[in-house]
Amino acid sequence: MPLISDIQSVPRRTMTLFFVIDTSGSMAGNKIGAVNDAIVNVLPMIGDISDTNSDAEIKVAALEFSNSCQWLYSEPKLANEFIWDDVTAGGLTSLGGACSELSSKLSRSGFMKSASGSYAPAIILLSDGGPTDNYKSGLSKLQSNRWFNSAIKVAIAIGDDADKDVLREFTGNMESVFTVHNIDA
Repeated sequence: MPLISDIQSVPRRTMTLFFVIDTSGSMAGNKIGAVNDAIVNVLPMIGDISDTNSDAEIKVAALEFSNSCQWLYSEPKLANEFIWDDVTAGGLTSLGGACSELSSKLSRSGFMKSASGSYAPAIILLSDGGPTDNYKSGLSKLQSNRWFNSAIKVAIAIGDDADKDVLREFTGNMESVFTVHNIDA
C-alpha cells in the first residue's frame, strides 16, 4: 500500500480568461478609466477563484486594440501574477484586426497549449462598438475557430452610446451584452 507521501497530485487543467479591450479614441476619458478600474478590481477576485479551485487554474491574457493590436503579455499569466498597467485611449477601432489576432491565439500553437489540457476559454470584450475596419471579415474568421465557438463570450458595452448590435454579433446573442453606464457599475 502506498504511503501518503508517495501519492502525486493530478495536474489542474487551465482555463484562460481573455480580455479584449477597445483602446480607440472613442474610449477616451471616463470610458477607459472605467475599463482600467474594473480590471484592476476584478483581478484579485479571479486570483482567489483560481487559488481555491482544485480542478482548474485561471490564466489571464489581455489584448488591446485601436489602430493595431497588442497583447499585454506574450503568454497568458496566472491570475495572481498578472500585473495590470493602465491603458490609454487613442486611434481608430480595429475590431476586425482584434478578432483575427484573437483567433490566432485560440489554438494549440497559440495560447491554448497547456500540457494538462484546457477548459474552454472565457472571452470578455470591453468596447463601445463602432468598428472602423472591416470587422466582419475578422469576426468571420474568429467564428470559424472551435475554441471561440465553445468559449463563454461576454461583451461589456462601455457607455450609453455603445453599438450593442456589433457587440451582439461578437457574443452571438444580446443576453451576453451588458452595459456599463458609469465607473461604479
